[in-house]
Amino acid sequence: MTKKILVVVDYQKDFVDGSLGFDGARQLDDLIVQRIEQTLLEGGELVFTFDTHGADYLQTSEGRALPVPHCLRGSEGWQLFGRTAGYLPRASRIFEKETFGSLELARYLADGGYDEVELCGLVSNICVVSNALLAKAALPEARVVVCKDATASADAAAHEAALSVMRSVFCEVV
Repeated sequence: MTKKILVVVDYQKDFVDGSLGFDGARQLDDLIVQRIEQTLLEGGELVFTFDTHGADYLQTSEGRALPVPHCLRGSEGWQLFGRTAGYLPRASRIFEKETFGSLELARYLADGGYDEVELCGLVSNICVVSNALLAKAALPEARVVVCKDATASADAAAHEAALSVMRSVFCEVV
């Protein structure tokens, strides 16, 4: 039996309709819910990542490069968006991360010995690609899959470039 995990990356209000929200992000909700339901139906595991910043965000390297406070721990914008949020109690783990990729998630994946890791969520060219690359590094023989319709970016060219990078390291973009 294939040991599968679905990683829902940063599908948080600030990236959908908050300070860094963009057209198209809201439409992912139904697709992400479909991926969650399919994974759970097949006996797979569900985890979420949360982009998580503190009051010192503007003093961080990221904050200096992107001076838009977002996903401040405990704020409304930090919460999961839409119907996807209703699946939070079904998650086996939640990973709060201060940067794009989560080393804690990568260690969890490596320790879990998964055969398949699927990723969806936001933003494709930043946090999704970062965590897909970490997943592939943690589990080089595992199938790492990104559902291209369940991820997006405000920048269409950057989105396509991220998908290309993931393909180039043998992640499957479906």
